[in-house]
Amino acid sequence: MSSTGERFQRAVSIMARLRGPGGCPWDREQTFDSIKPYTLEETYEVLEAIDNRDWQELTSELGDLLLQVLFYAEMAQEEAKFSIDDVLERLCNKLVDRHPHVFGDVQAETSSDVLRNWEALKAEEKKKRMQQGGGKTPKTQDSPDSVLAGVSSAIPALLEAHKLSSRAAHVGFDWPNLQGLFEKLNEEIQELQQEVDQLPAPTSAAGSGIAGSGHPAIDSALRERLEAEVGDLFFVLVNIARYLALDPESALRKTNRKFKRRFQWMEEQLSATERKPKDASIDELESLWQQAKRQERASG
Repeated sequence: MSSTGERFQRAVSIMARLRGPGGCPWDREQTFDSIKPYTLEETYEVLEAIDNRDWQELTSELGDLLLQVLFYAEMAQEEAKFSIDDVLERLCNKLVDRHPHVFGDVQAETSSDVLRNWEALKAEEKKKRMQQGGGKTPKTQDSPDSVLAGVSSAIPALLEAHKLSSRAAHVGFDWPNLQGLFEKLNEEIQELQQEVDQLPAPTSAAGSGIAGSGHPAIDSALRERLEAEVGDLFFVLVNIARYLALDPESALRKTNRKFKRRFQWMEEQLSATERKPKDASIDELESLWQQAKRQERASG
């Protein structure tokens, strides 16, 4: 039976063959930029398999995600930038260096201690890279000394908020307890309501049924204030998730799927009478929604 190392080397060799002379035309014409969307897609498919607890599918999706790493490393080697060996070497060194409580004599009794050490080590690594000229100036003009430096603005906004607030919390900038967060949540809801009260009255009593329909255009200043208040509300909700050790992206993704399941069940019920949701009254839709919820609870 092949060892793990042999299997990994086989995957590296297959990737090189696909990109080499006589290989796959599609694989050979790919670039770092053209592969980026697939990397994002494969990442979300891994998350979906985990959410579904589909271990067979997760095995496949993790392989697809690993393929992305091999693809980038192979392209980099072709351009004499780095190789998969460099990637593995950096990874191994980073794991050892950032776990001095395992591979050294640093004490870390709790996961909180580990996280504090981790952030301190990352900050020190970043400072060294900047001093050695190996770090690029971030587009956001982050100060390299900031505890928030290095949090990418390209990641999903909920994840970015979670990372930013976590970094701040590690240096003591945090709510003292969960109750304080709920008080802040109520404060933000009230501030949003105050801005909503400034909205012009609808031009008609009945619109298309779509939220916001019938309203005249909102002036840019009010729109910006509304956007700011909604953003503040999201940020507090992300912090509540963080306080409860929950992933806000995962929580919202599961709610999206729950909404989809229930709405499609409603569509099925209406389809039995050759109707669509737009043909039903809001009261009937609400009744069907409650039935969908009860059915989900009953089925477990």
